[in-house]
Amino acid sequence: MSRSEELFREAVTLMPGGVNSPVRAFGSVGETPRFIASAKGAYMTDVDGNAYIDYVGSWGPMILGHNHPEVLKSVMEAAANGLSYGAATESEVKMAKLICEIVPSIEMVRMVNSGTEAVMSALRAARGFTGRNKIIKFTGCYHGHTDAMLVKAGSGVMTAGVPDSAGVPEGCTKDTLSAEYNNLDSVRTLFENCGEEIAAVIVEPVGANMGVVPPEEGFLEGLRILCDKYGSLLIFDEVITGFRLSLSGAQGYFGITPDLTTFGKIIGAGMPVGAYGGRREVMEMVAPVGAVYQAGTLSGNPVAMAAGLAQLTILKETPDFYENLNKKGDWFFSQMEKLLTDAGVPHCLNHIGSLGCVFFTDKKVTDYASAKTSDTTAYGQYFKHMINHGIYLAPSQFEAMFLSAAHQKERELAKTLEVMGAYFEKNN
Repeated sequence: MSRSEELFREAVTLMPGGVNSPVRAFGSVGETPRFIASAKGAYMTDVDGNAYIDYVGSWGPMILGHNHPEVLKSVMEAAANGLSYGAATESEVKMAKLICEIVPSIEMVRMVNSGTEAVMSALRAARGFTGRNKIIKFTGCYHGHTDAMLVKAGSGVMTAGVPDSAGVPEGCTKDTLSAEYNNLDSVRTLFENCGEEIAAVIVEPVGANMGVVPPEEGFLEGLRILCDKYGSLLIFDEVITGFRLSLSGAQGYFGITPDLTTFGKIIGAGMPVGAYGGRREVMEMVAPVGAVYQAGTLSGNPVAMAAGLAQLTILKETPDFYENLNKKGDWFFSQMEKLLTDAGVPHCLNHIGSLGCVFFTDKKVTDYASAKTSDTTAYGQYFKHMINHGIYLAPSQFEAMFLSAAHQKERELAKTLEVMGAYFEKNN
């Protein structure tokens, strides 16, 4: 028995499902979770000494690769001065200034501790600013595990086959309206029915929690127009896409300006951190300036700020970073597409920049319903082959692959394609 198996046997007696987050469970792919001991560059190593080329990257934030030396140095220096103060620090100001400089839609920002907290706080600010209660979200888009957002959500909820969640009172979701991703008519209908009650539309500008589902032409632009028409706020949940598709995120990539934006761990180089920000007049509704209360002892934690400042500064000061990363993504996913097509595998491969996902279905995947046509059993078999040959993918059909600057075309990407090719050729 491997050490990972031993740890998992113990873990299931101590933690629900043996994990501290459902997306770490391997149940849907019929495997035992690998317990990770260390990570560097494009690789993770488990407690049994097995090395894996990693395409999860702590679910996105490791865009520079694991344990980048400049990030590590900044963290070590900050930790030497103290781990947490519960008081204001210079690094918070530097981080806020940097985010406001590189994301044009953000005039003020508030640090929090996770993407879930960022979304919860942004929605509260939107409701406080507009004086309205209803929120539109999209089926299959995941915005964290707050009560109001666990309505037709994606990510781990989708993998587990749980449509909502037990323990969420009906009253918490009565003002959450669901529309279909990439379907402007479904949004328009909701606005026509109760537009004067809708505080905000929240959307993943690229759906990345039902697999990867890019927006169709005109979809995001249409949301902006509808929000302007009805006086509602447009919130981009950029927990996945922020500082991933471009320096200014999906909003810069697509040229759409939201009113509020939420970020996750990428602003802390993977450490527990998040942020929300946007128009000054909206953000000034937040305490202690305004009447919308939100607080957090660890918000703006000095160690997380140090990590984030190091990572975002590298991204800002490397002019060709995103061009190179996105070109690498285009090449990798085009090669993957060729392997699947040549092997005759029924599939839909969606990708944008360094984000991608293969669905084992012959349908075009544009929304939650089409994503659900994917053969999850086929994904599980594919996953087993990949992880047993040193390639670490998300243990779920409905998550993304993340490339980083540390994945080299001639080394990690070539090796991954070789392992994929062998599997598809043998099994189809």
